[in-house]
Amino acid sequence: MNWYVVYAQAQKELVAYQNLVKQGFAAYLPRYRKNCRHARRVYAVMAPLFPRYLFVRMDPTSQRWRSINGTIGVSYLLSDGPAPISIPDEIIETIHAREQDGMVQVMPPAFIKGQKLAVTDGPFTDLQGIFECVEDDHRVILLLDFMGRIVRTRLPGHAVTAA
Repeated sequence: MNWYVVYAQAQKELVAYQNLVKQGFAAYLPRYRKNCRHARRVYAVMAPLFPRYLFVRMDPTSQRWRSINGTIGVSYLLSDGPAPISIPDEIIETIHAREQDGMVQVMPPAFIKGQKLAVTDGPFTDLQGIFECVEDDHRVILLLDFMGRIVRTRLPGHAVTAA
C-alpha cells in the first residue's frame, strides 16, 4: 500500500479526514500549533501543516479509491490522468518523526534581527534584505529595497537564507 495526496476543500481538511476514516481509508492530516490573534487575544489552535492537503494510504488495485473524489470535504485526489499519484513513504515517515503529542513540531528559522538575508525562492529570488522577525506562522518578515523603497515583505522560512 502506498500514500496518496488528497486536495481538500478550503478550510475542510478535518472534515475530509473524518469522512475518509469513516469510509475505511487510512488517512493522515499533519497539524501544528498555530498562534492566532483576535480582539487583542492570543490563542493557540491546531492548524493543518499543509493547508488544503492531507494524505491517504490505500491500494488502488483492491480499494474503491474513486469514492475519495466524492467524499465530503475533498476536492479531488491528485492524479496523473486516470491513476492517482503515489508519494514515497519516507515523506510521511519524516513528518511522523517530527510529531509530539499529535502535533508536528515546526521550528522557526534562526536568524538575528538586522541580519542580511538572500531570497532563494519566489518572485523576489536573488534580492537581499534585512531580517526583521518571524511571525507565528513561521513566515519571515524581511525588509527589501525594492524600486527605491524599503518594502516589508512576508516570505516562507524556506525561501530565505543567510547572505
